[in-house]
Amino acid sequence: MNDYTRRRFLATSAAAATAPLLAASPALALTDASARSLVDKVVAEINRVIASGKPLGSMISDFERIFRTYADVNIIAQSTLGADARRASPAQMRAYTDAFRGYVARKYGKRFKEFQGGEITVRDVRRVKSWHEVNSTVKLRGQSPFEVKFLVSDKSGRDLFFDMVIEGISLRLSERTEIGSMLDRRQGNIDALIADLRNAG
Repeated sequence: MNDYTRRRFLATSAAAATAPLLAASPALALTDASARSLVDKVVAEINRVIASGKPLGSMISDFERIFRTYADVNIIAQSTLGADARRASPAQMRAYTDAFRGYVARKYGKRFKEFQGGEITVRDVRRVKSWHEVNSTVKLRGQSPFEVKFLVSDKSGRDLFFDMVIEGISLRLSERTEIGSMLDRRQGNIDALIADLRNAG
C-alpha cells in the first residue's frame, strides 16, 4: 500500500469512527419542532432565491449566505478533509473552511437554474440517535419529485444542519471523496488543495 493509498484508507477509517461518537453525544435541547423550524427557514430562503429571477452569480451568493447561516460549515469542512485535518494547522483549517464554503456555494448554487419554477416542501421530521432527520420533497418542472433530507444537530451549540442527503446521496460523504481525490492529485499538499478549491465548483 503506497503512502497516498494508505492516507486515504486512514481518512476513510477515521471518518467512519466519528459516526458512533456523534451518535453517542447527548443532544443539548434539539427537538422535532426546533429541527423542523430550522429547515423551514432554510427551505423558505431557498424557495425565495429560486423565485427571484436573479442572475446566477447573485443566486450563488445567496446560497453561500444560506449555507453559512444554517449549516455547520466547520463540521462539514472538517469531515470532508478527514484524517488530513489532523495535520492541518489552525490557519490552514480556517483557510480550508472558507475555501470549502465558497466551493460548495458555487457547485450547488449553479443548480438553482434547474430549480426555477419548482418548489421545495418540508414533509416530516424524526429523531435519529442524537440528531434529527428532516425530510423534504423537491418538485421541478417536467421531472418526478425527489427527496432531500436535512440532518440537523445542536452539537455545535446551535441548531444547524450538518449534512444534506439528496436522493440517497450524502453531500458530506460525496464531497469527502471529491476532496480526497483533489488532495491526492496535489500529493497531499493542503495549501495547494485550498488554492484549487478557491477556483473550483
